[in-house]
Amino acid sequence: MTSTPIPLTGRSLVAGAAQGPLLFADTGLSFWGGVDASSGEVIDRHHPLSGQRIAGRVLAIPSGRGSCTGSSVMMELISNGHAPAALVLAEADEILTLGVLVAQTLFQRSLPVLCIGKEAFAGLRGAGWARVEGERLSLYAQAPGDHWQAPSPAQGDQPFSTRLSLEPQDQALLDGSHGKAAQMAMQIVLRMAELQGAEQLLDVTRAHIDGCIYTGPASLGFAEQLLRWGAKVRVPTTLNAISVDQRRWRELGIDPALGEPASALGDAYMAMGAQMSFTCAPYLLDNAPSQGEQIVWAESNAVVYANSVLGARTLKYPDYLDICIALTGRAPRIGCHLDSQRKAQLIVEVPALAALDDSFYPLLGYHIGALAGSRIPLVRGLEQAQPSLDDLKAFGAAFATTSAAPLFHIAGVTPEALDPAQVLEPGASLATERIELKGLLHSWRALNSAREPQVDVVSLGNPHFSLSEFTALAHLCQGRHKHPEVVVAITCGRAVLEQARAAGLIAGLERFGVTLVTDTCWCMLGEPVIPPAARTLMTNSGKYAHYGPGLAGRPVHFASLAECVESACSGQASGRLPAWLQPAACKEGPAHV
Repeated sequence: MTSTPIPLTGRSLVAGAAQGPLLFADTGLSFWGGVDASSGEVIDRHHPLSGQRIAGRVLAIPSGRGSCTGSSVMMELISNGHAPAALVLAEADEILTLGVLVAQTLFQRSLPVLCIGKEAFAGLRGAGWARVEGERLSLYAQAPGDHWQAPSPAQGDQPFSTRLSLEPQDQALLDGSHGKAAQMAMQIVLRMAELQGAEQLLDVTRAHIDGCIYTGPASLGFAEQLLRWGAKVRVPTTLNAISVDQRRWRELGIDPALGEPASALGDAYMAMGAQMSFTCAPYLLDNAPSQGEQIVWAESNAVVYANSVLGARTLKYPDYLDICIALTGRAPRIGCHLDSQRKAQLIVEVPALAALDDSFYPLLGYHIGALAGSRIPLVRGLEQAQPSLDDLKAFGAAFATTSAAPLFHIAGVTPEALDPAQVLEPGASLATERIELKGLLHSWRALNSAREPQVDVVSLGNPHFSLSEFTALAHLCQGRHKHPEVVVAITCGRAVLEQARAAGLIAGLERFGVTLVTDTCWCMLGEPVIPPAARTLMTNSGKYAHYGPGLAGRPVHFASLAECVESACSGQASGRLPAWLQPAACKEGPAHV
């Protein structure tokens, strides 16, 4: 590549101009759990950019993936000066783009976001420097010497306009008739709807807010600004797990520098009218949405579960767009809200396997999520397996970790695919991926990042534990006691904890030695719940096995719930493969799908 710029054009998602060293990866990146919000370091230890810092660089990734909280991390990075100079994508990414738009709206700070398509994106590899100017991208071998400076952004308020067809209620919200908070929320909803290609909005019946997770001062500042503007939700609204156990964070030894603002953030959303649910598994609450119900849910595992297992209708909403829709009651009429957009785009064939345990489903979800990317898969081969709701919860959470898709179908299992023909477009010819054990073994080893057998912490409840999981664990722990130097901690929602207590399950678990933590979950927990001296973690969650090394700074053993209990008692991981995966190790060759 010469010093002569190579021009490309694309679709500007957020206008602006910037330049800097190009940081390229051909793997999607979840900013939540993948990028440190206070430093801009890539902390996803499975990602090719692990250890790199994105501040001041033109970050080129195919798309985001994983958590809806990526928008909050992006906003935080823009606010604290550790954001990339610009973002170049192969596919439009709503989560990251929304974080930029909110920072622009509330803090008057922004960065350009440009989508150039998959073919052009592949040509970025090897470039040393990039310059983004609106819809134009120029590549250089090294920093150009033309003393270029980004033009100053336009000053002053621009009148808001939209090409969407608005109902009278939309116009009233946009005009400010329902207050400043609702007006700003409607502006953001409409901006995102235009980027998504929607032409109209639709009514939603309920919301689940993921933006109550504390990522730094900007996340609290956003909520407090909404309150100052008089924010009140217009539909029944639940809250995701927050960053601390609000009732016990002091008892657990959490630093007040985190505990106080994180607790205040939860209070701020409750002051807007949201109920005190504090769970990442709102589908476990008594009033889960019904099939076909139009909702707005954030939190990646909750979105995937609602769409796939409940058959409700929601997009994978970014943090902050969730509360904007809750404040207006209106969402873009696009994507998985529409029956036509819920069809399968990929077929995945799973081989017949015997003697499955509960580690199979999170591993399979993790593996299929990586294969699917942003495509909605139809999984075949599990018709006779009869996965439980807990299996589907674990599958969906791991799938949402590696995939950008908000929905999966399992033939004969999930409600829309009981007859698989119903999720196939007539006459469509879909790509087929056939799962092989060697490929699953490769994913198993990716999730098992720990290299020493010692286990210091057993992490359970990501997503939050269900009543049936409490029942299974109580049975496994009956008459036993954990190793004195091993921490066994379960995160769960308050409602499920009370159900488990009423069922007589908690006393036995406390005798075993578990620590129970409500309101927050393992993606937010760190020291001192994880003892500073702890070197290795163990979990039955595919999601946490992926995120744990970056979030907790420690390697992880991944295994079934029964194996986790055995290791909690012995302080050692056996390292043995589940019976259904052992044939792959016996015939091991180059891992592939």
